[in-house]
Order: sequence, then structure tokens, then C-alpha cells
Amino acid sequence: MATPATTEAASSGTMPQLDFSTFPNQIFWLVVTLVVIYLVLSRIGLPRIAGILAERRGTISGDLAAAEELKQKAVAAEKSYQDALVQARAEGAKIIAAAKAEIQKGLDAATAKADAQIAAKAAESEGRIAEIKAGAMDAVAEVAKDTAGALVTALGGQADAKAISAAVSARMKG
Repeated sequence: MATPATTEAASSGTMPQLDFSTFPNQIFWLVVTLVVIYLVLSRIGLPRIAGILAERRGTISGDLAAAEELKQKAVAAEKSYQDALVQARAEGAKIIAAAKAEIQKGLDAATAKADAQIAAKAAESEGRIAEIKAGAMDAVAEVAKDTAGALVTALGGQADAKAISAAVSARMKG
């Protein structure tokens, strides 16, 4: 419905909000609207927003505290890991040293056994060499005696076994 003020403003070509005759009415509704908005915001909207903000602050604070606690646990776990690693390396070094000592002991025993076997074989070989040498010297002496006897006979002399034996023995001694 058209009011006399709106028709007059429409016919005058000015804006109705700027018509001074409607100012008291506009100011009244402006005040009513502002009071309603203030009451709605102060009683309903702002307490909800404040509650949400407080809840978010609490959640963030709790999360930060939990993160700090987890960080401390991680630092403690890393320290215990490093300590365990150092202890494991020390234990490994002890095991390696013990294994080396055991291997060296076994090696020393095997070396001593091998040395004893080599010494026994060398003594046995020296004995055999001495036997062979003695046998060879006896064989050389026999061959020398036979050869000397054959030479004396071939040259027209009488072979005296004792004289030939004494001559061959003297010559073989040096």
C-alpha cells in the first residue's frame, strides 16, 4: 500500500530514506533492530562463539602438551636406544676378542702339534738318511774292494783281501 509520504517522495523524485518527515520512524526501528541484534548476539551468539573458542584453545593446549610429552618420550627412547647400541657394540667387541683369543689358542696348539710332527718326521728322515748313507758307504766300500781286487788281479798281482780292505778303509777315511 502506498502511504502519502511514499507517494509524495516518489513523485518528488527523491529517495524516501532521505525524507526528513520519516526520520523519527526510521530512527525508532533502527534502535529496535539494534537492540534485538545486541540481545541475540550477547545472549545466544557470542556465548556460543566464546565457548567454541575456549574449547579450541583447550584442545590446542592439550594437543601441545601431548606433543611435548611425546617429544620427551621420543628423546628418552632415542637415548635408551643409543645406550643399548653402545652396550651392544661393547659386547660385540668382547665376543670378537674372545673368539680371536680362542682361535689363536687353537692355532697355537695346531702349530705346536705340526711342529712336533715335523720334528718327528725330520728325525725319522735323518735316521733313514743316515741308514741310507751308511748302506751306501758300505756298498761303496764293497765295490771299491771288489774293484781294487779285480785291478790287482788284472795287473798280474795277487789280491790280498786284508791289504785291499785296509787300503780302501784308509782311503775312505780321508
